[in-house]
Amino acid sequence: MEFITVQTNPNPTNTTPAAASLAFPSTPPVPSRYESQKRRDWNTFCQYLLNHRPSPLALSSCTGAQVLEFLRYLDQFGKTKVHYQTCPYFGVPAPPGPCPCPLRQAWGSLDALIGRLRAAYDEHGGKPESNPFGARVVRVFLREVRDFQAKSRGISYEKKRKRPKQPKVSPLQPPVATN
Repeated sequence: MEFITVQTNPNPTNTTPAAASLAFPSTPPVPSRYESQKRRDWNTFCQYLLNHRPSPLALSSCTGAQVLEFLRYLDQFGKTKVHYQTCPYFGVPAPPGPCPCPLRQAWGSLDALIGRLRAAYDEHGGKPESNPFGARVVRVFLREVRDFQAKSRGISYEKKRKRPKQPKVSPLQPPVATN
């Protein structure tokens, strides 16, 4: 860390701005929460590839299939109850009691994770056309997870539709009559 000291002026009558200057250690800018998460996610994925069995995988040979393996691996750390179709609480938004169904990663978390990893891949020199996080198989998987979790929890993830824009009427202009 570099510090700049306060310079004292031997001539007290000279009060130029350069005569005395305070300086603070220069610190790199603090990354945003998104950037920190993206870096952490990227490091986690790269570590997953290194620990892959039977042999470590190179990022250059990574495909959508390895991304799906990674997402399934992350499921064990999930906190969202996803009911089996045979569970009596399947489709019930607020189950009245416990059940043995597994905890999984929520669809929204997986979707955000893939978005961050997709951006990190591009930032680390990957070609957009070879980005495994944007592979069709990953998009299909995320859609299936979203739909199944919605059915399991009895909620729907319907895409919000944009309303058509209404023409703005200025208070100075009289409204246009339509016949």
